[in-house]
Amino acid sequence: MTPQTADPLVNPSDQTVLKDSQHTTPQSPAGSGNGAATVAQQSQMKYVPAGTGAAYWGPGTVLTFIVTGKDTGGAFFLAEMSVPPGGGPPPHIHHREDESFHMLEGTLTVQVGGNTITASAGDFAYLPRGIVHSFKNTGDGLAKVLVLTTPAGLENYFAEVFDPVTDHSAAPPPPSREMLARAMAISPRYGLVLLPPA
Repeated sequence: MTPQTADPLVNPSDQTVLKDSQHTTPQSPAGSGNGAATVAQQSQMKYVPAGTGAAYWGPGTVLTFIVTGKDTGGAFFLAEMSVPPGGGPPPHIHHREDESFHMLEGTLTVQVGGNTITASAGDFAYLPRGIVHSFKNTGDGLAKVLVLTTPAGLENYFAEVFDPVTDHSAAPPPPSREMLARAMAISPRYGLVLLPPA
């Protein structure tokens, strides 16, 4: 298939939506203001229709990938997380990634270091790497949140450890012994420390 670019002046609803579009952007030559070497950076437009990303059952969550490091050149990973009432992971520490949460609906109680935050629709929380954190849906309904990790890479952990979603209408099952064993074995490789529930 020949790569195509979308015309930014055309309403997307009036044209066929392209899922991927590529172009090359030259960078500054060596010796210029920032001293960067001459390279070509590939950038890729990515369109992800709702509900089409890979989805995984984590501990008390459903994680649906939106864009991964493969799509962003390693810059970031973005996912939508659905957390049923009572759901959420145990305390853990990321040593390689910062995490940002933007609440879409529902309520999460987030423990970050020694702080407790109650986040609801429209709220945003930035969790820097190296700080113990966890969250739990303490509300009565489903919580949905956009999760941004920078840089990318954590999505590979999720794909390796979590179980693929087989029924999108079902709540996440309790973590299996196999998933917990994978998590404990693989976490150090990703700079992730899993802690016992508080």
